[in-house]
Amino acid sequence: MWFPISHAHINPVYLVMIGFLIGVLGGFFGVGGSFIAGPALRAVGLDWNFAVGTDLAHIVGKSVVAAKRHRALGNVDLRLGFIMAIATIGGAEFGAQLIEMLKRRGNVNFVVSIVSIVIYTSISLFMGWESWKTLALARKRAAAGEAGTSKRADESAFTHVTQAIHRWRVPPLIHLPESGVTISLWLIFLVAFIGGLFSGFLGGGAGYIRMPSMVYILGIPTHLAVGTDLFEIIISASYGTFSHAIKGNVDILIALVMNTGAAVGAQLGAISTQYFPGPKIRLAFVPLPLVGAVIVIYTLLTGHKL
Repeated sequence: MWFPISHAHINPVYLVMIGFLIGVLGGFFGVGGSFIAGPALRAVGLDWNFAVGTDLAHIVGKSVVAAKRHRALGNVDLRLGFIMAIATIGGAEFGAQLIEMLKRRGNVNFVVSIVSIVIYTSISLFMGWESWKTLALARKRAAAGEAGTSKRADESAFTHVTQAIHRWRVPPLIHLPESGVTISLWLIFLVAFIGGLFSGFLGGGAGYIRMPSMVYILGIPTHLAVGTDLFEIIISASYGTFSHAIKGNVDILIALVMNTGAAVGAQLGAISTQYFPGPKIRLAFVPLPLVGAVIVIYTLLTGHKL
């Protein structure tokens, strides 16, 4: 199928399948799925600027579906989501401007490829280490005869670091009763701005940055981090889509085709979170950014489309 906006030939079945996969992953992990969608679009010939902008456009619709389901399940902290959206929008615009700078220099594909490989790999390695260590500690307690935990238990081997970060009590402090934490507004803004920056630069909602950051830095329970991040993505990705659209980086036809699969997948992913504890959700997330990194590496080294 020919898409005239991005001047690309792409099989629509491929786009629907990618959309469905990203919908499931987004609903389950609270991410936009750009670590899969961006590389997947790039692998079939889209320039990175179109892959980034189009991915943002498709994520808005998918996140609305998934966030609505998570809200019904009690997994959304609306106050935190609205606060984070403010700084995320600023970060997304900064990231979009970086893309424009690289477009003018003619090296957008190479630079974004390298950055994405480093970011995706680093996140996977860290979350793999933390979640595996957390589950190992839980098994030791179970072997010692300690009481078991519920499916929504959310322990972390990184808790001592999170507690140390929370001692940074620079006012104003924000109380989040839904998440059960009181934390400096500046920490929330920092996490949101960095997430927004990568959203504008690598595409998607950057949940692969923000969801782990909400858990490990802000101390938000995993299930709430998943749902709140999806809610926040609706706001930030909408702005990112508008910003990239006026820069000519969005192929709305591709985004609409992807959304036909994503809307179904998002429902399935959101419902599935109720059957897994936080550490297992984080551990299951580990290989996904690595898949994106492998696709980017293959495309970068061979120059071939999938």
